[in-house]
Amino acid sequence: MAEKKPYYITTAIAYTSGKPHIGNTYEIVLADAIARFRRKEGYEVFFQTGTDEHGQKIEEKAKAAGVTPKQFVDDVSSEIKRIWDLMNTSYDKFIRTTDAYHEEQVQKLFKKFYDQGDIYKGYYEGMYCTPCESFWTESQLKDGKCPDCGREVKPAKEEAYFFKMGKYADRLMKHIEEHPEFIQPVSRKNEMVNNFLKPGLQDLCVSRTSFKWGIPVSFDPRHVTYVWLDALTNYITGIGFDADGNHGDLYKKFWPADLHLIGKDIIRFHTIYWPIFLMAMGEPLPKQVFGHPWLLQDGGKMSKSKGNVIYADDLVSLFGVDAVRYFVLHEMPFDNDGLISWELVIERFNAELANVLGNLVSRTVAMINKYFGGTVSKPALPDEGTDEEFKATVTGVKDKVVSKMEQLRVADALTEIFNLFRRANKYIDETMPWALAKEESKKDRLNAVLYNLSEAIVLGVSLLDSFLPETAAKTVGQMGSALRSFEDYVFGLQDSYTVVEKPEILFARLDSKVVMEKVQKIMDAQAAAAAAENAKTAEQQPQEQTPAEDFISIDDFAKVKLRVGEIIACERVPKSSKLLHETVKFGDEVRSVCSGIAKYYTPEEMVGKKVVFVTNLAPRTICGIKSEGMILAAEDEKGNLSLICPDKDIESGASLG
Repeated sequence: MAEKKPYYITTAIAYTSGKPHIGNTYEIVLADAIARFRRKEGYEVFFQTGTDEHGQKIEEKAKAAGVTPKQFVDDVSSEIKRIWDLMNTSYDKFIRTTDAYHEEQVQKLFKKFYDQGDIYKGYYEGMYCTPCESFWTESQLKDGKCPDCGREVKPAKEEAYFFKMGKYADRLMKHIEEHPEFIQPVSRKNEMVNNFLKPGLQDLCVSRTSFKWGIPVSFDPRHVTYVWLDALTNYITGIGFDADGNHGDLYKKFWPADLHLIGKDIIRFHTIYWPIFLMAMGEPLPKQVFGHPWLLQDGGKMSKSKGNVIYADDLVSLFGVDAVRYFVLHEMPFDNDGLISWELVIERFNAELANVLGNLVSRTVAMINKYFGGTVSKPALPDEGTDEEFKATVTGVKDKVVSKMEQLRVADALTEIFNLFRRANKYIDETMPWALAKEESKKDRLNAVLYNLSEAIVLGVSLLDSFLPETAAKTVGQMGSALRSFEDYVFGLQDSYTVVEKPEILFARLDSKVVMEKVQKIMDAQAAAAAAENAKTAEQQPQEQTPAEDFISIDDFAKVKLRVGEIIACERVPKSSKLLHETVKFGDEVRSVCSGIAKYYTPEEMVGKKVVFVTNLAPRTICGIKSEGMILAAEDEKGNLSLICPDKDIESGASLG
């Protein structure tokens, strides 16, 4: 038997600042689907994930919680691992950056880089973002705030070690040019090249002295290793890399990684810093870095302060593991951000899982029991009607799914599988088994139809196995069958099917009202917990007057362009329960705007209104629709919302200020 080809896939390691929400959890489920699929293709897969546990933010959170940093990260890392396990993810290694072996290798690498002249001591003076643990120059700030997260930054100056990034910049540019598959999607590659490499790389701060919770620099213990040199090296330390060259067997077999799967917000660190570190080590670069989009809460990022956080375990408690896996995998586009809301999950559950797959399996099992006492056999009859086309459709899906997965278009692969199930439901309508059952002379034909359906179901869920493993296993169990390998993905392989007498409903339709009542209880509990946490934090903080930097100057205000727009058309956004798509006239100019106001206004009410808009925000794509502005509205504590409109009639396009 030929030796299996190795395949090494990693997720970004989760930061141990708190419980991961469903947007964070999406990445581990996506990686798991890819890892399971590669195993099914015959690869020997090594799948690594874990937690990033050092830094100033951790030190501060631990202090606020009244525990040591190690106790804090132990608890959070355990919670993250619990969520990953809850989601039925098949990782092979869960690394922690507090693992002794990892810390030892980071210290060795720091010394190696210093000895070979890649690291030097200096001092840093700039603007510092604590949540991102990043230094920025004034020119890098966006509207005076952190360009990554948009939060406040503070001036900071301290002694630090720096890595000479520019030393390797040309070599990295050459690698990117010669390996177009290295950074995916292409839009991420263009961003890295045009925004960072071409303007020139600044030296990178790789140590800190202003906090202690980090890996000490072995030859200068006043310093601790700064986040990225610590965090990024997990991808090699976790599989046995040794800075002295005595690498373990896993490293020799699996490095370079086939795929680093990460969020688009940290692609710069993985496609610029990490490759340069590896070049300095003399180690090969990973084959591909894929920066996936975000899963947004109906158009915005989730945050506790906004009270819009959705957690994986809450979703699982209402919908089950595989339903949650289906939603996050199916709803995330390849390049654009995806949307999640409780209402949308219910809609997808009923329309696709219950109606398409669950209904197909239950109908088929019920008819085999009703008409043949639970068993159908491979037919000897020739094909009739649409049989030939139906079989060709079913068997052709595998190549389509494989092609999509090669491109990491996981949502599209899942769509192809569900197209198979939709075709099988249509086949039932075409062949009308209930009509065939009325004529004894049609019994053999009825057997053939139900056998064909059984084969289609088993082949379909054999492809579905990588995405919804529990559902696939339950389905073949009800069909009295087993999952097929890719080699055995052929129609007519099984001689007969003996189904269960009483099938289990895979996905029972949900009552939206009942579910939303449960959701409200979850959100109320979350809000109460957040309020208690905020109150505790407020008690610990000294009361201060509002600092001057909280005020803005007239020059700051002048940067915001406010104009009156006339809404000439409006419609609901199909994939969202909260968004309206407005076509807005500003004088002679017409723009497209998406607004989260569908709960308060109907499209019909919006047409003809003149409303104030912010018109100089950067355009963004929401649910596939370009949004070129932001509508202004006021909301009170009771949740009432009102648009900001001029009190007298005024020409569209009029400016405010």
